[in-house]
Amino acid sequence: MNISKELFQDVEYLEYLESFLTENRVERFKEVLANRTKHFSIVAEDVYQLHNTSAVMRSCEVFGVQDLCVIEQKFGKRIDKEIALGAEKWVDIHRYSSIPAALEDIRSKGYQIVATTPHVDANHLEDFDITKPSAIFFGTEKSGLSPEIIEQADAYIKIPMVGFTESLNISVSAAIIIQNLTTRVRNSDVAWKLTEEQILEKRIDWVRKSIKDIDFVTERYLESKKE
Repeated sequence: MNISKELFQDVEYLEYLESFLTENRVERFKEVLANRTKHFSIVAEDVYQLHNTSAVMRSCEVFGVQDLCVIEQKFGKRIDKEIALGAEKWVDIHRYSSIPAALEDIRSKGYQIVATTPHVDANHLEDFDITKPSAIFFGTEKSGLSPEIIEQADAYIKIPMVGFTESLNISVSAAIIIQNLTTRVRNSDVAWKLTEEQILEKRIDWVRKSIKDIDFVTERYLESKKE
């Protein structure tokens, strides 16, 4: 059942839906959303190993990043629900079939493009400027990010390493970077939290995902509004 965008901003609809949940569940949604952010967005480019994209999604959910963008130019849809452990319900997935489409849309949302790479003059993780809304791009396991993204990036970031190995698995790199950036931004004066409108929309979205027969429940609500 498709519902209107207006319904996702309907406070009465939210209250109606929440009556089907326990009070603890409702409060938990509020608590989690209070720590969610869209200040950073994570982008995975053509990750071949299925479990790696799923693990990145799980890191987004755990550390409070709401948006995960997936560029599927080569390998198609590759999200393993078993590895994600339900994170796909709580994180917003934005899929792109090409790099140009991803770059254009992400920039239009006000994000700077940040490439993770050990091979260029990049900011060390601790020195990265967290004040700007940033989309952090992670590349494939073997070759890293494509030249197209590297060339068009506004900034570069790398994890300091002191061993012989030059790179980490993408899921490990993503977890380290996401944890670092979200911790730092929460301890800063940056306006990193979701807006009230965004919180309302996600509360409705999450409650809908928690109710069986949600279409029937929604129809009952809409019918009651006509009376």
